[in-house]
Amino acid sequence: MAPKIFIDGEHGTTGLQIRTRMADRRDVELLSIPEAERRNAAMREDMLNSADIAILCLPDDASKEAVKMVAANNNVRVIDTSTAFRIHPDWAYGFAEMDKNQGNRIKASRFVANPGCYPTGAIGLIRPLRAAGIIPAGYPVTVNAVSGYTGGGKQMIAQMENPDHPDAITAPHFLYGLPLTHKHVPEMTTHGLLDRAPIFSPSVGRFPQGMIVQVPLHLGDLAEGATLESIHAALSDHYAGQDIVQVVSLEESRSLPRINAVELAGKDTMKLFVFGTPGAAQVNLVALLDNLGKGASGAAVQNMDLMLSV
Repeated sequence: MAPKIFIDGEHGTTGLQIRTRMADRRDVELLSIPEAERRNAAMREDMLNSADIAILCLPDDASKEAVKMVAANNNVRVIDTSTAFRIHPDWAYGFAEMDKNQGNRIKASRFVANPGCYPTGAIGLIRPLRAAGIIPAGYPVTVNAVSGYTGGGKQMIAQMENPDHPDAITAPHFLYGLPLTHKHVPEMTTHGLLDRAPIFSPSVGRFPQGMIVQVPLHLGDLAEGATLESIHAALSDHYAGQDIVQVVSLEESRSLPRINAVELAGKDTMKLFVFGTPGAAQVNLVALLDNLGKGASGAAVQNMDLMLSV
């Protein structure tokens, strides 16, 4: 019998993309609530407890409520795409490539917290260098990023696409999270193995899907002897053998005139780059991904497949 999967919040942006990715699959059975019944609490609780894996595409409070509904039912495993459990010690963090054992942790866990889109890029760049000792404890990390506007959900999609929306956004590109207290900062700090919270400056561009995350580094403040080449080698070693995360060669990176934020739109992969001039004092680490691919829905499906592979 095929495993039963229930997407709680299937009519939202992330949920719809998960359904799209699973539309042609015959190895799982998708449980579904009609949109007209999506506020039917009894039907929702029944679906949650009938699933082998429940994928929660909900705001934080609604996710916490859903987890309570299945807490006593050990037959139900959960993937949560909100920020509610991303640093919870009892939840596996759903970034399989984060370290060599993370995929096995996800496979074995009942509860998996799907990463955020910005943190996927940031942690993907930072954690291997912290683990290798290249970024020292206490280094003042900064993370600058731009995302497609679908990362803001239906509300922001309407603001960006409907000029008659009462709070329409007309800017081609805008910064937000200006008080430096973005909800992704704890996640980046914890899973990036950082001793100090990074300065995180997120922004949104007038394109639906895509993302660039940048982490600039001063080589003189890193471990002794750190170079552009040694940083690239550390990232390459960390992700060797991976097919979802690719570290682009220095030769190819040097040939690029620009990075296109939408290059990986619609894909579930991520590219990492190390930019700089050999012998110079700075490097810029860059992650390229789809905010709804490896940054959300694609990651949720990847985690589901790992959990079903036990």
